[in-house]
Amino acid sequence: MAIRIPFGPQHPALKEPINFMCEVSDEKVLSVRPRLGYIHRGIERLAEERTYNQDLYLIERICGICSFAHVTCFSQAVEEVLNIEIPPRAKYIRTILAEMERIQNHFLWLGDVGHEMGFNTLFMYSWRDREVVLRLLETISGKRVNYAMNTIGGVRRDITPTVIESLERGLDRLEERAKYYKEVCAKDPTVLGRTVGVGVLSPIDALDLCAVGPTIRASGISRDVRADDPYAAYNEIPFRVITYDGCDVASRIMVRLDEILESVSIIRYALDNLPNGDVRVRVPRRVPEGEAVSLVEAPRGENLHYVRADGTEKPVRVKVRAPTLANIPPLCKMLVGGSIADIPVVVAGIDPCIACAERVAFVDTATEKRWVWNKEELRGYAKKWYQKK
Repeated sequence: MAIRIPFGPQHPALKEPINFMCEVSDEKVLSVRPRLGYIHRGIERLAEERTYNQDLYLIERICGICSFAHVTCFSQAVEEVLNIEIPPRAKYIRTILAEMERIQNHFLWLGDVGHEMGFNTLFMYSWRDREVVLRLLETISGKRVNYAMNTIGGVRRDITPTVIESLERGLDRLEERAKYYKEVCAKDPTVLGRTVGVGVLSPIDALDLCAVGPTIRASGISRDVRADDPYAAYNEIPFRVITYDGCDVASRIMVRLDEILESVSIIRYALDNLPNGDVRVRVPRRVPEGEAVSLVEAPRGENLHYVRADGTEKPVRVKVRAPTLANIPPLCKMLVGGSIADIPVVVAGIDPCIACAERVAFVDTATEKRWVWNKEELRGYAKKWYQKK
């Protein structure tokens, strides 16, 4: 007999609220239905009320772990509408910061997935080592989380020779620790017992369900925006797209650990070949009429921003498709056929950021009409709905 068991929105294994309604039989998951909407913040709507420069600080707060990826994606879209090219030195600095953010994200994720499998020593060690990269980011930008480094037309701060020396010392430490964790995760019985063969996502399912980032690369599919549609300085820097074909949580661990090592290599190359010159160009406050779609490879996967301008200082529309939203359908597929006890590890395996993925829409159940574009119509409908309540 099948019963329904909710996982979330409140659960010790969840850092943010989301609900997965699981139909189970004998502790085996038969089907999963996700539900978003618990912490929708309306950032897309707020962006339409602010200038492009003000939006930089708002967009950066979509996610505390992928803040630089989001603001880079937004900046690139606006720069495309403006038809401007940022200086080569700014491209390299953006690349360096993007890879440093990837390193700190993957160390954080390793600790989280270790915690979910009951390996708290791994959690404490990896978060301790994450402090190295956070301090380096603070050295460059003055901040540990939201760096405020990007601006439309380049970056706000340069990287000095003194900072380069600190980066080189820190990279040596990060490389050493990543190699150590790779060895641990390849041999430790706790890690292997909780991750090998758990949360399987076949290559066909990964493609059909449009998985992104380390999730799809752990299923043997070489998909990476940095290589497929290069931005910043990625078309000038040699690197490998890391893939594993285990299709399980263990492979997702190995993909991220190898990506840390690859990020270290990218940063070293960028520092050794850092161009001279300015780090930003002047841009007008008013953005001409037009629209653009920008893509970056955030630590969690493909991140997409759409910006439409009408010639004023404020955007008409800002649309964000964060990687977690793309990975929720594949996640539901991974959970089916597994055990209830494996749900926390499998969910943590995609590195979910629910605040990034949140969406909300008003639907008239009588006519099935959805309000997503006309702001005035949406406001009127919302007002009527609240008056009824």
